Amino acid sequence: MTDEQLLEAAHQARRTAYAPYSGFLVGAAVLAEDGRVYSGCNMENVAYPEGVCAEGVALGAMVLGGARRARMIAIVAGPEGELRPTMPCGGCRQKIAEFAGPETEVVITGSDGEIQRYRMADLLPSAFTSNDLSKD
Repeated sequence: MTDEQLLEAAHQARRTAYAPYSGFLVGAAVLAEDGRVYSGCNMENVAYPEGVCAEGVALGAMVLGGARRARMIAIVAGPEGELRPTMPCGGCRQKIAEFAGPETEVVITGSDGEIQRYRMADLLPSAFTSNDLSKD
């Protein structure tokens, strides 16, 4: 699967986002190790902290689908009619790290179509992982 195809899946998810308060629509698509794509969109709530991010929704769909490892993640975000290269928030970086390795790529784009790519090791250096729970 190409970056463009995964970004298109994220675009499709973004179109279904529920963001009536901020107007900031986000779509995410996860390419799992099994080759399937799982998508998610952000869902706001009038009680602001109760909303959920697109990345977490996409990862939840992946887990529900039986996959456990992400190979690549695409994110598109911005208000209606405009895309802005938008990085995952800190909480989403930790959620992604749970299902991804340090070399897993996150790709984002804006209205100009330029693709930016980042490794998880760069987005969340020294990530807290299950290795930190080891009793060794």
